Amino acid sequence: MTKFEEDATDGTTRPESFSLAARKRRRPDITADAIREKIVEARLAPGDRIPAQWIAPAQLGVSRGTLREALKVLEFQGLIQTRSGPGGGAFVSTVRTEDAIQMLNNLFLFKAPTIADIYAIRKDLEPQLAASVTGRLTEADLESLQHKIRLYEDEPETAEEEYRQRIAELDFHSELARRCDNALLGFICTFLVSLLQDMTVCREIYRKPNPELREAGLHYQIRLIRAIKQGRKEEAWQIMHDHMIEAEKYMLEMAAVRAPAEREETEGR
Repeated sequence: MTKFEEDATDGTTRPESFSLAARKRRRPDITADAIREKIVEARLAPGDRIPAQWIAPAQLGVSRGTLREALKVLEFQGLIQTRSGPGGGAFVSTVRTEDAIQMLNNLFLFKAPTIADIYAIRKDLEPQLAASVTGRLTEADLESLQHKIRLYEDEPETAEEEYRQRIAELDFHSELARRCDNALLGFICTFLVSLLQDMTVCREIYRKPNPELREAGLHYQIRLIRAIKQGRKEEAWQIMHDHMIEAEKYMLEMAAVRAPAEREETEGR
């Protein structure tokens, strides 16, 4: 005789043979995975309605409460949108890059990678990114990149303005990544920039006045735009590589300077 156990989420019973991995996960999460799998298998596109039978409690073998939670999970992940009223239902949505990156940032919130970890990857990928877009950008793309530079080309009047300029300088790299045909390469480069902008140690380094650093960044980026515009891939690769080497050197030096003061502050608490 088959033994059954109660599902703590919806009060229904499941065979005891129900997999251990499944028992460890919440029923709404498992249900959300099942709906997602149907979307993938059917190759639904953003804007497509999810067939009603796919999200019927009886079809999925769950309670209405579990189904509601599963749909909330998928909506939170950005995979679906639900609409009420006439013509309503559940529809496939587009996951925004910003939302995906924010979730990844949260993953590293309490166990952040080191600056060296980030630049070990940036030194390899950013030059590839620069070379990949060389000769392929439109005038509108180039104007967008130049607009980013204009946000920090003038001498800052306050420390807060200088900080905002440093963040805008990092945004230049995200702007470049958004124009990469290799979506995975662009996403990873954008994510690495986001980590730098989010990490406390980096924010404190960026708040430290350094006019020479701003000038060096401008120099690299102006040369890079020129090489990209003229289709010189090898030169674009080299400029970005040199830029990453210098940026890593500065960030590691500044982090090393901060470390003793940070230890003293921690020990004094």
